[in-house]
Amino acid sequence: MARGWIETTAEADAVVIRAFGHWNLAAVATLRPALDQVAPAPAAAVVMIDLGGIEILDTVGAVLILQLGDRLVAAGHAVAMRGVRREQRGLLDLVNQADRAAPLHRPRRSALLALIERVGRATIDFGARARDIVAFLGQVTISVVRTILNPSRLRVTALVYHMEQVGLNALPITGLLVFLIGVVTAYQGADQLRWFGAEIYTVNLVAVAIVREFGVLITAIVIAGRSGSAFTAQIGTMKVNQEVDAIQTLGLDVMDVLVLPRLFSLVLTLPLLVLVADLLGLFGGAVMCYLVLDISFATFVKQLHVALTLPMLFVGIAKAPVFALVIGLVGCRQGLNVSGSAESVGRLTTMAVVECIFVVIVLDALFSVLFSYLKV
Repeated sequence: MARGWIETTAEADAVVIRAFGHWNLAAVATLRPALDQVAPAPAAAVVMIDLGGIEILDTVGAVLILQLGDRLVAAGHAVAMRGVRREQRGLLDLVNQADRAAPLHRPRRSALLALIERVGRATIDFGARARDIVAFLGQVTISVVRTILNPSRLRVTALVYHMEQVGLNALPITGLLVFLIGVVTAYQGADQLRWFGAEIYTVNLVAVAIVREFGVLITAIVIAGRSGSAFTAQIGTMKVNQEVDAIQTLGLDVMDVLVLPRLFSLVLTLPLLVLVADLLGLFGGAVMCYLVLDISFATFVKQLHVALTLPMLFVGIAKAPVFALVIGLVGCRQGLNVSGSAESVGRLTTMAVVECIFVVIVLDALFSVLFSYLKV
């Protein structure tokens, strides 16, 4: 194996250190101990480093030579070099400049400016995502119009399958959650209304809270976490496996095959889920009123007729198709945004759930303001 070595000789008033062989990374293990032992006599006025015998020199070897020179200078010797070829001189100068360069210091940034920058970037990213959703909504609208004009484009088998997945299979978890919400609402309401002797109005509280807000909101949040993430993961995995490219290669429309069946299934099933969830939430409230307030089921139903009106029932169910549309759009759009890696699937699935829940809550707040303004 090629290696490097040194020889030390005396010439007149100078000590000559001759370098030979390969001065590269492979020779560091043998060169460094030899260089550490170099100790010219204190009387030597000049130490000459002769590089004429070096066959191969890389940056590691150049660093070793410069470190040797610096150590000799620190010991009080005058150091000079000879036998340096032109290409070696260029490498030594380059390494010397890099070694002598001032260390880079990260400029100190104002905390306020950093906060403003983060807020600005988040705002720009939010605007870009909102623009993408609006553009995607336009594509979906065009596909829906084409499907209405030509109903044979609708894939009924896929539609029924997704209705089962997002509707029927989601019924137990959504029903249980809203039932428990009805129980909690009745218990907390009764605990407060008991101070005023108005326990009977717990029925009114449960009816308004479940039918107008909790029923549709809890159902939409569950569907966002359950079906919205599933849409992103399914379409994203298909894109990673190049199945989406295969669909396009076959001349099929991705909107017709992947997006519309999922979107229609959500829009059709979420109102039904909300209706069932409302009934279970009211039933949970009735059970708690019977156990805590001794309000019979017959009395609960009678008071429910007074508290619950048809417009109030419509307010809750009317939100469901809008929430379903948003969940379907965000879930499918994020799935189509997958870049082709498993990491991208996980990241965009998480982002889809967060965006769905955020948009659902924002829309629910806007609906509340709108219905309050319309006095509905």
